[in-house]
Amino acid sequence: MNSASWRAALIGALVAAFATLPGLGTGTLWDNSETAYGEVAREILLTHDWVVMHLNGAPWYVQPPLYFWIAAFFGKLWGISEFTLRLPSALATIAMAAGVGYVVGRVASARAAILAATILSTALMQAVLGRLAIMDALLDLAVMLAILAWYVALRTGGDRWWYGGWFALGVGTLTKGPVAFALAVLVIAPWAVWTVRAGGRIVWPSASRWALGIGLFVALLAPWAIALERAAGPVAFGELVLHYTVGRYLGTIENQSGPIWYYVPVVILGLFPWFAFLVPAVMKAWRDATGPTREGDASGDASLARLALVWAIVPFVFFSFAKTKLPNYIALELPAFAILVALWFDRAVDRVDRRSALAWTAVVPVTICGIGFAIWAFSHDNKLIADLQQIRNDFLALGFVMLFGSLACFGLLLKRRLAWAAPFALATSGALVVLIIGVLGEPLVEPFKPIPPLARVIVERSRPGDTIAIQGVSGGNALVYYTHPPVATLDVPGDAAMTTATDPRRAICLPGRAFVITTKKRPKLDPTYGRARRVIATSNKDVLFLYDGPPCANEGSESFAPTHS
Repeated sequence: MNSASWRAALIGALVAAFATLPGLGTGTLWDNSETAYGEVAREILLTHDWVVMHLNGAPWYVQPPLYFWIAAFFGKLWGISEFTLRLPSALATIAMAAGVGYVVGRVASARAAILAATILSTALMQAVLGRLAIMDALLDLAVMLAILAWYVALRTGGDRWWYGGWFALGVGTLTKGPVAFALAVLVIAPWAVWTVRAGGRIVWPSASRWALGIGLFVALLAPWAIALERAAGPVAFGELVLHYTVGRYLGTIENQSGPIWYYVPVVILGLFPWFAFLVPAVMKAWRDATGPTREGDASGDASLARLALVWAIVPFVFFSFAKTKLPNYIALELPAFAILVALWFDRAVDRVDRRSALAWTAVVPVTICGIGFAIWAFSHDNKLIADLQQIRNDFLALGFVMLFGSLACFGLLLKRRLAWAAPFALATSGALVVLIIGVLGEPLVEPFKPIPPLARVIVERSRPGDTIAIQGVSGGNALVYYTHPPVATLDVPGDAAMTTATDPRRAICLPGRAFVITTKKRPKLDPTYGRARRVIATSNKDVLFLYDGPPCANEGSESFAPTHS
């Protein structure tokens, strides 16, 4: 069993590596999160401050430091780049596949373990998160390891699993704050209660093991927490815990809201191409969880079925009621979905259940239509319909790849001797879709990122003392990352909410020249403040102005009249 677990872990890691590493550094960073987090990591090396994180030259208390430490370390070794900033996520995704394969291999069959790791690695959202310079993959790894480690510890009483869970929680808390602890408890506590009520056996830790586990958790957090408190005081923890953790759940942060059913299309899209099998998988898991465990039937393990069901349902409900919503929040459930589908497939490919597998495999083309709906719903909500129209042929090509994979899966299930290979045929097509998106599709969307080419022009032409600013368009974080801090964010002239820091006159009139990225569509009030202004580059709907020449005119002069350049 132990060798089978290691074999499943190795296969899972290889599949995940195949889905995430090729073309990892292709394309510029995506705004807003990738560029913000990439810049925070870069400013560790610029400021030489590993305690207080900085963004655009100012202290930044939004997230804990672990992802940024790792990314900055890779950047110090090989230089800051898209590849080094995304590498922590890719490695975390690879480790997740290995972890799922290993633990499932200890509880269920070797085939179920390999399937679970393969399904997780080829799920669309899992592979995408492994290609992004954000901390979510690292958080998901830590939460998954804590849940699985405590699951094994409470079933077997193993000390190393118990302390491993606490260590993983420390890593998760250093990655994204108290939410890691909350999510692990939300899964493991209901599972333990359900197991006890169902007559199952739980090996509860002794008081000394609790104390040592909590001590390990505190020891991981204390050095950074103490150093941050000394450097920034309690305000840092107020921002991190109260505003950006509790406040993110109880209120809406940065207009990232959504309806209560927000995560339904996210799960459909994120679990692609395996979503078609989730319904029968949940039904089978429920029967296993509420019925007696069949002796010798590893795929019917009631304990693992209960864990996967709680893991799939409770966080989904928890995040559905949160005021702030983002698609990646639900990604920590992907290991549970993968386990559920793997346990179902492990039974379904056997002779007795192959008819059920054939029927549900025939549903895959329908789920492709569901994916189309999910993409439409997401793009409509984010006003991306016009952009998607320009690459619709590429989406059609991806749909044909998945259709071929589902047909191959169906055909293999018809052959008794080859039925075991059916889910792997679908996994292969899923991995190909991810690679096509990451390696070939990424260059197609570069024209939709106007800031990087404009930033390159600024870097080529700027001199010490020049001002860099952005006005009335998105992409401020990208401009900081692809130039250098500080970058000013300016309001449109006449904006009632304008402050001294966002007043365009102040930025444009500073000594030296001013590079300002703004929209091609100019407002009625469009002063130059007496300075010469000319267009030096355009990209998509954005334009780069250079202000230079004579100093600014005094207020009330004709220079403040609307001009058109």
